[in-house]
Amino acid sequence: MLMPRVDISETEDQIKITAELPGVEQKDVHVDLAGDILTISGEKRSEEGGRRFHRIERSYGSFQRSLRMPSGIDASKVEGAFKDGVLSVTVTKPQELRERTEKIEIKTS
Repeated sequence: MLMPRVDISETEDQIKITAELPGVEQKDVHVDLAGDILTISGEKRSEEGGRRFHRIERSYGSFQRSLRMPSGIDASKVEGAFKDGVLSVTVTKPQELRERTEKIEIKTS
C-alpha cells in the first residue's frame, strides 16, 4: 500500500497539511474529516495499456493516511487544493485553541 509523505505546519489560526501524490489525478483523491481524524485517501492507477513490462519499480494502488487533528475542528472550515501532484489541506483552528497559549514563568535559582 502506498503511504503519501506529508508535511504538517501550523500558524496561530490554521494547520496546513501538504501531501505529495505524484502520478495521482485529482479525481482519485478524497479528504474526509470524522471527529478529530482527517483522512487522505485515493488510488494511483497503473498505466499498463496493453504493454509488456520488463520491470516495474513504481507503486500503484490504493492509499490512505489518517492524521489526528485537535478536537472541535469544523469541517466547513477545511479547504483543499490540488496542483501538480501536491495536495494542500488547510484546517482553521477552533477559537478556543487560538486563545489557549499561556506564558509560563521561568524561575531562576
